Formats: sequence, C-alpha cells, structure tokens
Amino acid sequence: ATLTAGQVEALLAACDIDTSVGARDRAVLVMLARLGLRTAEVAALRLADVDWRRGQILIRGKGNRIERLPLPTAVGQALADYVTGTRPVCASRSVFLPVRGRPPRPLTAMAVRQIVARAYGRAGLPRLGAHRLRHTLASDLLRAGNSLPQIGQVLRHRRQLSTALY
Repeated sequence: ATLTAGQVEALLAACDIDTSVGARDRAVLVMLARLGLRTAEVAALRLADVDWRRGQILIRGKGNRIERLPLPTAVGQALADYVTGTRPVCASRSVFLPVRGRPPRPLTAMAVRQIVARAYGRAGLPRLGAHRLRHTLASDLLRAGNSLPQIGQVLRHRRQLSTALY
C-alpha cells in the first residue's frame, strides 16, 4: 500500500520548521518523498553534492553508484532553509547532522529511519517506514502515466524487474 497525497503532506507538515530539529527533519522527509531516495543516500549527502547553480544533486547510491539528479524547487527550498537557517556551523561537510553532540557526526541511515518514524507518530499515521515514501513516489509516477523504464530511471534501478515490484 502507498500513502495518499494527504498523508505525505501531513508527514511533511508534522515538522516544526521553526526549530533546528524540525527544519532538518522536514528537509530529510522532502528528499525521501520527492526524490525517492533511500535512507543511506540521504545520510551520505554532503554539502558539495548540492549544485545550486545547475539545480542538481549528486547521489551516492547502492553499489557505489554516483548519479546526478535534478534538484526540484521544493527539495532545494527545504535544503536551503535547513542549511542556511538551522544547520550547526561546524567543520563537518555532511548535510544532515544531529542537533546535539560535539563534534557533530553525520546522521546514519538508522537515524534517518528514526526521523521518519517520529514524523509518522506526530502526523498520527501508522509507522510504515521510510521506504514507503519511495514506494509512494513510484506509484504516483505510474498513475501519472510514466512508463516503468522512466520510473526505474528516477529510482535509479539497475534492472527493470526491480521497478516492476512497485
């Protein structure tokens, strides 16, 4: 099962963007929901991976694959709000950092999954996991008339069979 558009919006709205944690969590959730990234891909994101001028983002994916994706406006805005507004100023080049702890260490994939789980709880939704956002994006793209090869390209699948599971 996938999330409805209203459920995805409720998940995003469950973040208090006036706090450093909320701005970070919203940026994480927007990346998962709008780009279909995996939790490890979000955790691996570095400041230099975001090319603001070209509107692209570099993703370090499964199997050591590195790919450039377009940076949608909503994703870029959420990232910019966090990076320029509430991200801790420090030497770490990772985009997403914990709010507490010195020196800040990059978030792990597990920490990203915990961000998603807490957001489900705040939104009053059952905890369906981070991968459900990727699945929802794929299903939405299919309903919008995109082909399986197109969806596979967005999700960065190596084989069409992987996409067919969605």
